[in-house]
Amino acid sequence: MTFTIVFLIAFIASFGLRHWLSQRQIRHVANHRGSVPLEFASQISLAEHQKAADYTIAKLRLGILENGVSAIILISFTLLGGLQFLNSALLELLGEGISQQIALLVSIVLISGIIDIPFSWYKQFHLEERFGFNRMNARLFFSDMFKGIGVGGAIGIPLLWAVLSLMEKAGDLWWLWTWVVLTAFSLVMQWVFPTFIAPIFNKFEALQEGELKTQIEALLKRCDFASQGLFVMDGSKRSAHGNAFFAGMGKAKRIVFFDTLIEKLKPGEVEAVLAHELGHYKCNHIRKRLLVSFALSFAMLALLGWLSTQPWFYTDLGVMPNPNGYNGGLALALFMLVSPVFSFFFTPLSSLASRKHEYEADGFAAEKSSASDLISALVKLYQDNASTLTPDPIYTAFYSSHPPAPLRIANLKRFS
Repeated sequence: MTFTIVFLIAFIASFGLRHWLSQRQIRHVANHRGSVPLEFASQISLAEHQKAADYTIAKLRLGILENGVSAIILISFTLLGGLQFLNSALLELLGEGISQQIALLVSIVLISGIIDIPFSWYKQFHLEERFGFNRMNARLFFSDMFKGIGVGGAIGIPLLWAVLSLMEKAGDLWWLWTWVVLTAFSLVMQWVFPTFIAPIFNKFEALQEGELKTQIEALLKRCDFASQGLFVMDGSKRSAHGNAFFAGMGKAKRIVFFDTLIEKLKPGEVEAVLAHELGHYKCNHIRKRLLVSFALSFAMLALLGWLSTQPWFYTDLGVMPNPNGYNGGLALALFMLVSPVFSFFFTPLSSLASRKHEYEADGFAAEKSSASDLISALVKLYQDNASTLTPDPIYTAFYSSHPPAPLRIANLKRFS
């Protein structure tokens, strides 16, 4: 029962902290809803500022509800015996072995996904619709969902089979071999995703000849960046939000612009946004994040390797393991459910590192492109995406991967 108490303390603390942070953000944004910050007053109207406040608050309130449902699901699966019931039912149906363990893990993913459908539907067709961002219809919503299930199954089930086979047959160091397999898989996906998977969901067309393409190619030359090509993605069929990114590694690198971004920004502003994204690559942020993710997965798998041999890990979380049989999938399921409760407390560290990278990428963009163009692009994106200009400082410190708008703009003005 000792680990039960530890788990409950962490669970209550993480749930309570999430709720407290969300409520802080709601109050802070609401209290500053009445006036535009002075540094943005000439560019953003009061109506736009209030829309951003209302949009932020609406998303937070939905998030609080989702957080509550997620907490109920977690306790239902663990301490209330849901996982034990599901495991026993599948054992009766399929018998012991890897197939039963894969079925257990797939069932958890499917159950969680089904519970999430009403939230995704509400967010897309009510919340996003209310604020003028939704461009998706029901047919595309379900098409995306079933495509996601198909792609996830085609990739995930063979990967699960490989991992569970290693857990069964590779001895005490199965977790090390699993780490090697997952690391190799993640590197391969850097090439596979932009080339084969992303086109299943979106249409990618080559950027047309013109002023924008000329400016982008000049930027790439200044940055000594070689890509597979410049593409425009039909993001507008789902949302009015805009973005730009590059995906892949090595020769598979491709630069992608949302069509909504090109519609809203001038060529110089698009160039500055891309320069920021290239800054992440040139400052080795992508490589550093990959290395950190590999190190974390190594540590997590080593921990799972030890926990999977401890009877209390199962019994204290409401599950009875097979003392003489195979429990690989059961250990993996429990770890998948419980580990986010503990890893949540490390969120501020990753947020801090991400904000540091954003400042560095902004500095790169100011050097290789134009700080003033990036400032005007960011202001337009804050407007069009209804991003709040007045976030709560503590909420920002804990969660935000990007610096708050006033600090980011002030930092860029140093380069202007």
